[in-house]
Amino acid sequence: MKVMARRARVAARRAGVEANARITGSVAAVIFVLLALEGLTIPAIGRLTTAHVVIGMMLVPPVLVKTGSTGYRFVKYYQGDAAYREKGPPPAALRLLGPFVVVLTMVVIASGIALLFVPLHWRGDVMLVHKASFVLWFGAMTLHVLGHIVETAKLAPRDWSRRTRRQIAGAGLRQWLLVICLAGGLLRGIAVAPEVGRFLATRAAVH
Repeated sequence: MKVMARRARVAARRAGVEANARITGSVAAVIFVLLALEGLTIPAIGRLTTAHVVIGMMLVPPVLVKTGSTGYRFVKYYQGDAAYREKGPPPAALRLLGPFVVVLTMVVIASGIALLFVPLHWRGDVMLVHKASFVLWFGAMTLHVLGHIVETAKLAPRDWSRRTRRQIAGAGLRQWLLVICLAGGLLRGIAVAPEVGRFLATRAAVH
């Protein structure tokens, strides 16, 4: 009985690791798609400012979820959790890159949102921060994506494929989490969209 109970605990911990990996992979795929759409707005940012802002707001909840899931893995690994130790850490280069990606992502998003609300005399400084952090972020994110793209491609479909979704409990909850993230981000984007008009009007007045 003790052996069976120990095996059950080990299996449950491994399932927890897999569940964490699945939500990380799924939300990473969502972020990748949203970033691609966001990138398409940049060449025509003057005409697509509202779309740029709405997509940027949609990115906020998935980014927070991914930061939470990867941070949880980080904490569990360094606390010595056996299942996370068994899975092992990401490659050293990606572990070193990770904090820069997180910080730069937060700065890019926060500065972009701040542009809509800061007083006019601060806007130049905030725009400089937004553009400079974007350049640094783009380089770091490119390396991050290349380093994780194979793993993400394997993990992202597992909760959505009929063959694999029932292997680990909670697939439905993880799916709903993604839906709620996207819906919540879209609602926030719609809520701040009117600020885009005021932003463009004040910019035109200054010019």
